[in-house]
Amino acid sequence: MKGILSIQSHVTYGHAGNGCAVFPMQRMGHEVWAINTVQFSNHTQHPQGWTGQAHDAKQISEIFEGLAKLNVLSQIKGIVTGYLGGPSHCDVIVDIVQEVRRHNPDCLYFCDPVMGAPDKGCIVSEGVAELLVSKVMPIADVIVPNQFELSQFIGEPIETLEQAKQACAKAMEKGPKIVLAKHLHSVSDEAFTMMFANAQGSYLAQRPHLPFERQPVGVGDLITSVFAAGYLNGLSEVEAFQHCNNAVYGVLKTTQEKGEWELQTIAAQQEFVSPSEQFDLTSL
Repeated sequence: MKGILSIQSHVTYGHAGNGCAVFPMQRMGHEVWAINTVQFSNHTQHPQGWTGQAHDAKQISEIFEGLAKLNVLSQIKGIVTGYLGGPSHCDVIVDIVQEVRRHNPDCLYFCDPVMGAPDKGCIVSEGVAELLVSKVMPIADVIVPNQFELSQFIGEPIETLEQAKQACAKAMEKGPKIVLAKHLHSVSDEAFTMMFANAQGSYLAQRPHLPFERQPVGVGDLITSVFAAGYLNGLSEVEAFQHCNNAVYGVLKTTQEKGEWELQTIAAQQEFVSPSEQFDLTSL
């Protein structure tokens, strides 16, 4: 039984981290083996606060060791990681990726390097961003950074489309084979913009901005999981990128229409297999 190992945060209420990554990948036909880096009552943007705790690296390692005892590491076809609760999490992720690749060299690692956004600054524990840049992102097959995170990885500012394109190329020189920039906020005020780059070229995907009273949390987690699931289903890299853009827009549109803050991954589940909207890509 082949599966995707998803290692990231989890919330009891709503959909963020594994709470919005696991089901879409399952709905797209994959077995998903989830390890939670944190277990919170809800996402951290709620004004009432949240409860819960981060799991330490030892707990994450112990769960992974349990999988190893089942002799199933060779069945892991993809690894997806998101929010990491501390520097020790970064170290254990590197160990896990290396061990899985020892059993299955074809396993693909999809890294959502959660650090922050321009309006939020750094939202992770001290030391995490540095280790993501130096140790975690370079070993990934696919990285899914926003504009801020991509800039941190290459150590240069990004303010224009051309700079973003060059940043993706520089990022691939550091190890990853694919860069999916999940949000380029400087490129357009009129549309939500993502960029895809591999050795063959780069593409721009844009979709309409949807007005929200409060921006949904977990969109990056959703983008990463849907792209990974599509690619591992046999779509080409570019097809998986386009499908991801279309599907995520459909989920956001349903969320907006229902007047919800939490991503409506259940109500909009058909979007993962048959998106209701189709947006063309622009070759750069």
